[in-house]
Amino acid sequence: MLHVRRDEIAAVLWSFAYFFCLLCGYYVLRPVRDEMGVQAGLERLPWLFSAVFAAMLAAVPLFGWISARHPRRRFLPLVYVFFVANLAAFWGLFAAGVAVRAATMAFFVWVSVFNLYVVSVFWSFMADLFDTAQARRLYGFIAAGGTAGAIAGPALTALAARALGPVNLLLVSALFLLGAVGCIQRLGRWSAQRANEGAGPRAGPHEAPIGGGAVAGVRLVLGSPYLLGISLYVVLYSTTSTLLYFQQVEIVPQTIASSADRTALFATLDLAVNLITLALQLLVFERFIARLGLTAALVIVPVASVAGFGVLGLHATLAVLVVFGVLRRAGEFALAKPARETLFNVLGREEKYKAKNFMDTVIYRGGDAASGWLAVGLGRLGAGLSGIAFVAMPLAALWALAGLWLARRHARLAGTAPAQARDPAPR
Repeated sequence: MLHVRRDEIAAVLWSFAYFFCLLCGYYVLRPVRDEMGVQAGLERLPWLFSAVFAAMLAAVPLFGWISARHPRRRFLPLVYVFFVANLAAFWGLFAAGVAVRAATMAFFVWVSVFNLYVVSVFWSFMADLFDTAQARRLYGFIAAGGTAGAIAGPALTALAARALGPVNLLLVSALFLLGAVGCIQRLGRWSAQRANEGAGPRAGPHEAPIGGGAVAGVRLVLGSPYLLGISLYVVLYSTTSTLLYFQQVEIVPQTIASSADRTALFATLDLAVNLITLALQLLVFERFIARLGLTAALVIVPVASVAGFGVLGLHATLAVLVVFGVLRRAGEFALAKPARETLFNVLGREEKYKAKNFMDTVIYRGGDAASGWLAVGLGRLGAGLSGIAFVAMPLAALWALAGLWLARRHARLAGTAPAQARDPAPR
């Protein structure tokens, strides 16, 4: 049961709606992206992941420059309006039939950039609005807003795809992003009211520009063992996820020949993941954190991944892939992801936006690109599906150890959170 104070109700509901709009808009697009990945084939995937990484590298200085010079109430909506303009441009290309093959590959790259940026900015905003104690109580419910959107998105796609056509679904996604902008504005008013009232540790000039340089996030990460530890956690999650994705790209077409059937399978898996995630977020997360602590939430998915990759290495079948993939993603979204976001509540604003954005985008997709080439290299060495799964097992074990260290470090920092929120990243 959610424990929320009266003065938090409006912010929690607007945050829920904000995340709902983001992920509903994204999940309208996701099945199409996954089918494009299958059509591209294993030989092109490393190049696509490398292109995504290059796009992230180009975007980080731009984000740093904007956030340094504009107050939060301006640059947050600007990020989403920019992506709305991108969707409109892709819609124009697809509708006119211009350079369709190049546009589809570009769209795969764009979706892979888009989903990380919009979610990263969302959680940066949440870390700016709520302190660690609030995060432990409220993040599960807020994350459920995204899960509800992730359920509604595929359902909306299934209902509207024939009536509107796949191309016009891009405009539907754009409308949800504009809805997110409205939620940001309402949350900004709530934050400003609390600041004016001097309510809690979040009081202060949060509408001022963050300041710093365009690449300050890189400097902050490299200078902080704590942020490097979070980066390692992110890289190991990304690496094991990519290795599992490569197995999906090989196993699924071996079992299911039809493109339409594969797209339907991906949508069904998304629906299963999100239904399980929603139940865990609403019914389990707060009690799990209260009873077992942040440590358990950070290590449970890595530990389960060690076992999952072991089974997949012994039995590389579609059934094992589906069960392992669904349970892993549900555990990540419901437990590990909200717990990981709690790690940022003890940091300052520049770390919450610039350093976090760099970690969630460049470092995450850098792990994707590196692990993509790793999978190709293992394949050329004759490792096969089982070999790749067994290579992933020690990486998942290291991921668990990183989570254990981060939980202990966070516990030491949490007692000085108000001071840390004003100072540079903890060393």
